[in-house]
Amino acid sequence: MHFSQHFLPLPLFFFCEVFQSSIHLVMTLDMDNVEVFDTGVKGRGLRTTKDLCAGEVVLAEPSFAAVVFDSLSQQVCHSCFRRQANLHRCAQCKFAHYCDRTCQTACWDEHKQECGAIKKNGKAPNENVRLAARVLWRIQKDTGIVSDSQLTSVDQLEDHVADMPADNLKELKIDVHKYLDYCPNTRHGVEYISHIFGIINCNGFTLSDQRGQQAVGVGLFPNLCLVNHDCWPNCAVILNHGNQSALNATFHSKRRVELRALGKIAENEELTVGYVDFLNVSTDRQRALKHQYHFDCTCKSCSKNLKDDLMMAAKETEGNKVVKLCRECLDKQEPVLADTHLYQLRMLSAASEVLSYLKFFSEAAEYSRRMVEGYMKLYHPNNAQLGMATMRAGVTHWHAGLIEVGHGMICKAYAILMITHGPNHSITKDLESMRMQTEMEQRIFKQNECVYHSMREAALQNKSMGMMAEAVSVEDNVKALFHKQ
Repeated sequence: MHFSQHFLPLPLFFFCEVFQSSIHLVMTLDMDNVEVFDTGVKGRGLRTTKDLCAGEVVLAEPSFAAVVFDSLSQQVCHSCFRRQANLHRCAQCKFAHYCDRTCQTACWDEHKQECGAIKKNGKAPNENVRLAARVLWRIQKDTGIVSDSQLTSVDQLEDHVADMPADNLKELKIDVHKYLDYCPNTRHGVEYISHIFGIINCNGFTLSDQRGQQAVGVGLFPNLCLVNHDCWPNCAVILNHGNQSALNATFHSKRRVELRALGKIAENEELTVGYVDFLNVSTDRQRALKHQYHFDCTCKSCSKNLKDDLMMAAKETEGNKVVKLCRECLDKQEPVLADTHLYQLRMLSAASEVLSYLKFFSEAAEYSRRMVEGYMKLYHPNNAQLGMATMRAGVTHWHAGLIEVGHGMICKAYAILMITHGPNHSITKDLESMRMQTEMEQRIFKQNECVYHSMREAALQNKSMGMMAEAVSVEDNVKALFHKQ
């Protein structure tokens, strides 16, 4: 099978800055953990060659090719895919943007031919054409296999062109023609170019910014494409943006994906990831997988409709009234839908986000608590989305002055993200800082509750609070006030 995350929700894919002396060393070590095998019905797959523990990196792989989305080409570095202000523009093509000269130099091998093509054409084509061009240029240069650690060549991946509906096939043909205008001197034929576009369509991996808040690009990772789907997977995929900050270029590392174990995985067990979000009933997941990846999911969760009853549970049998009530406000949903109902959870999430933005933190905290309690009954205990939701709920409680509950949630989120993201991830580091801060505030709260709240009120009046996902607003003021004591 093959793997893509075009339709996976953003919080699943985050980013790490691990200092490694060489990405090739990481690849050599990590590839020892896996091997390709014939799964039977699902085709090729990957399995582990040793027992693995929760949080262990199963494999790491740099992108074969990757591009920034058109709409963010001036806001995201084309090398490390970090979202930055004041990026430096390529003086030649005037399209690519970089953090600094270090990032630009690191990306030159990828950008060199693209730079000339954009300059010659006068503008850059869409991201699909740009990614296909980068893939084809690299295949022409490296024959599709760039290192001994690459387990399959790019052009051996499935394209599913024959399975595409008419509308998708029409779009593919349009992109092929745009590619030929962009690269008129290509040595590849139309059939092979169509094959590459098909591979990108069903194997492209969505890349997110360093905070996990927005999808910023798409890339191709051949080894990752061998990992099959399961709605209740044993691994999570994390994007590591690499490190280009060291003065010595020897210690620089490239952006890469990391496959991390969500729990104990026995030797010879197949490695799996979720191609779609689990938080949909089995029939909806199967429909999405069939549409995008062209296979019928027969995993245990789908075959036995596991947790579908919780996701659509009603406190009363209301028949068609449930659909109508799902469109109503949360007050009307409360007596009808169970706390694990998908409509209820989505409304709780939206209400919590909006109320937090409007700084009604106490009410937002209650909604976020109910949301997390529902998620805990549905998600894998080490699911990255559960960890992110718990973190947001913890920060909301913290902002509401509910320090004890907030600290507890932040600790739980930290434990999950230590497994899914590892200790060196930027989000995990932020969580560690929050955990230490809330622990200190909790001690002050227990010593003198009145003093704690008066100081917090003073901090709230001195500095407006930003979006809760940033998690770096009022706590700085509170910390300063506490230190003065």
